[in-house]
Amino acid sequence: MTPIERESIQIPVIAVGKGWMAVDKPSGITVHNQPGRDLCALVSRLIQKKSEIRRQMDVDPDFGVNPVHRLDKETSGVILLAADPKTFRFFSKQFESRQVKKRYVGVLHGRLDKSEGDDSWGTWGWPLAKTAGGRRHPQGSGRRLPSETRYRILHCSGRYTLVEMEPLTGRKHQIRRHAKISGHPVVGDARYGSTRSVNYLRRNFDFDRLALHARALTLNLAEEKAPETLETPEIPQAMTALFENNL
Repeated sequence: MTPIERESIQIPVIAVGKGWMAVDKPSGITVHNQPGRDLCALVSRLIQKKSEIRRQMDVDPDFGVNPVHRLDKETSGVILLAADPKTFRFFSKQFESRQVKKRYVGVLHGRLDKSEGDDSWGTWGWPLAKTAGGRRHPQGSGRRLPSETRYRILHCSGRYTLVEMEPLTGRKHQIRRHAKISGHPVVGDARYGSTRSVNYLRRNFDFDRLALHARALTLNLAEEKAPETLETPEIPQAMTALFENNL
């Protein structure tokens, strides 16, 4: 479908429906905190330019384009945007009731305990506080709440492990915090990982992003229909190149 462009950045459109759009957000772009330059602003401009998308979405001009769920600035991948209040409420209820399945792919430091090719899922179950914390205290301060992330190993290289992950609860930075506590932080994570490692990757591999990608969302796109999956076409090239260069 038509990509959204900002300077040299392209944001692929994954799917469009009445009142909604799903796009593949690049790492480094905030969703809605930079008026005129954030993801919502880019999508709004695209809708104004593309009459076929405007007709298909049927945007409520008083509502505009708003994100239905969160995605960190540093994280790339699929994000769902609503274009009218009814659609926003329809999708929001699914996220609030944990009906939406979220699937991420990340490159983690080191080799996880499970062997490559083992298709079984493991679980990270460390409780996390609502506050995000940092590399020294990733669990956060204050009362810690039950938190679960499923994971399974896809491939291992000399230095890294490519992992598929599904957060079963919704704590802030949950995957990044659980990965850090496990002893295998997400590659390129300036907040929870090693500053030395982040700088090393910039200098030697021109790698300047968080190696975490929201690959897919599975949810109901219309009432009384079976769940469907919105999926990005591929893992970002920067992540795959880093992994392959360290086999």
